[in-house]
Amino acid sequence: MLRIDIITVVPELLDSPLSHSIPGRAIKKGLVEVHVHNLRKYGLGPRLTVDDYSYGGDAGMVMMVEPVFNYIKELTAERHYDEIIYMAPDGEIFDQGMANELSLKENIIILCGHYKGIDERIREHLITREISVGDFVVSGGEIPAALVADAIIRLVPGVLTDETSALSDSFQEGLVSPPAYTRPAEFNGWKVPDVLLSGNPKLIRAWQDEQALQRTRERRPGLLEDKA
Repeated sequence: MLRIDIITVVPELLDSPLSHSIPGRAIKKGLVEVHVHNLRKYGLGPRLTVDDYSYGGDAGMVMMVEPVFNYIKELTAERHYDEIIYMAPDGEIFDQGMANELSLKENIIILCGHYKGIDERIREHLITREISVGDFVVSGGEIPAALVADAIIRLVPGVLTDETSALSDSFQEGLVSPPAYTRPAEFNGWKVPDVLLSGNPKLIRAWQDEQALQRTRERRPGLLEDKA
């Protein structure tokens, strides 16, 4: 069973995203475990401090090495972790292939950065993988961590029903998904393509493949370049 441990300074940011919808149902079914840990457990001094000014005088606070080291040490003493991930703006860009890979792991730690980042020694000595969700900066790693966890959890066998099968998701075959329609067949003069009403699975599949390829060319041509 997949277990994800998330270390954060703001655990409240992760409560709702991982407690509802598909992740919440997966946890309730016992198909995955998600544990959110407050880094301030190992904060220093009476105020449980986890950050300090950076050497060199740069603006912003940096997460200290000791609290992070102590929390990771506690977790790794209990079990082996396949990956210790740091959510970092300059990390490897997260994609569907990486989600597929991580969904096959048993135990994962995700460390959420905050403030100006984390002490570089954590990255050098404790982190096994650094992941980014895009070329932009947000207030902390909590929302990116929730995004990564959601993408991984939905791939765990038994989490999704046939109606929401991950096999038909965008990017699983290196293409975006084709258009989707549901009832009614006509609304406000807007009609569902006749082929989808034909009842012919072979024709429908061919149409969907053609539409997926066309949409990919128009909207995400870089995906086709990657396959070349």
